Amino acid sequence: MSSQQYGFYFDAGRCVKCHTCEMACKSVRNVELGVYWRKVIEIWAGEFPDVSRTFVSLSCLHCAEPSCVEACPNGAIRKREEDGIVVVDKNECTGCGECFYACPYQVPQYGKDGLMQKCDFCFDREEGPACVEQCPAEALFCGTMEELEKKAAGKKAEKLAGDTAPSLYIANSSGAEIPAEKLIIG
Repeated sequence: MSSQQYGFYFDAGRCVKCHTCEMACKSVRNVELGVYWRKVIEIWAGEFPDVSRTFVSLSCLHCAEPSCVEACPNGAIRKREEDGIVVVDKNECTGCGECFYACPYQVPQYGKDGLMQKCDFCFDREEGPACVEQCPAEALFCGTMEELEKKAAGKKAEKLAGDTAPSLYIANSSGAEIPAEKLIIG
């Protein structure tokens, strides 16, 4: 278990669906076309005439108990002890795909080189994650899970539940249901 666990907080009510988070990630991390380390997904719920649409900005959830780490037969994926960030060593990855099938959110992506890649929380940037820094609506935040829990207190925000203990809070002032099974990147 890591000494601290970092994660994301997303406020669906503030999101203006501009996809700036996606573009900031692609630009700063040099992510190739067709591969998404962060993706804005659209979730429809309800039945006509009571239908709702919500957008959620997703990346790797840097789970407290990441199934991808256990599934990787080469040890190419590890959870950093100091901050809980899940990273990939492309020198160890063989592109077998075991991590993709193990991840309930289909986070692992494969580029032209056939190797797994995903959000690394911009761990090497002093400014922090580019997606958070560039969000014009201030709908995306990052920090320790303790900090994010305080931010969520008193708001319609919940920590995403799941077997892998994802490190994500989602605030949804609209009250529309955001089913965990719809939160997939792939």
